[in-house]
Amino acid sequence: MNTSSPLMILIAGPYRSGTNDDPALIQKNVDDMNNTALEIYKMGHLPVLGEWFALPLIETAGSKEMGDEIWNKLFHPVAIRLISKCDIVFRIGGPSSGADEMVRIGEQKRKRIIYNVEDIK
Repeated sequence: MNTSSPLMILIAGPYRSGTNDDPALIQKNVDDMNNTALEIYKMGHLPVLGEWFALPLIETAGSKEMGDEIWNKLFHPVAIRLISKCDIVFRIGGPSSGADEMVRIGEQKRKRIIYNVEDIK
């Protein structure tokens, strides 16, 4: 366990992509990200998901459904703000324009981008 200098690592993976907004498939995507986050935590680092910050804000702001105006104003923008505070963007899972956007912005902000847990040092 690496607790001497824990890294903050943003887990970027599919949320809605490929789900046709099926709640069970979205939950599977979230579970995949949460399981990766737990693995990273056990390694001594601090994992974060944009969803952990965005979804409560979206609900509090009064969003009525995924993809409505409130949802769109918060979901990706919250994760984009979070990238500035992270050391690494960890891209997981399958196709996702949102996760790919997090990688692109992470690269612009000169963050380390990784694709395998083994790359965390």
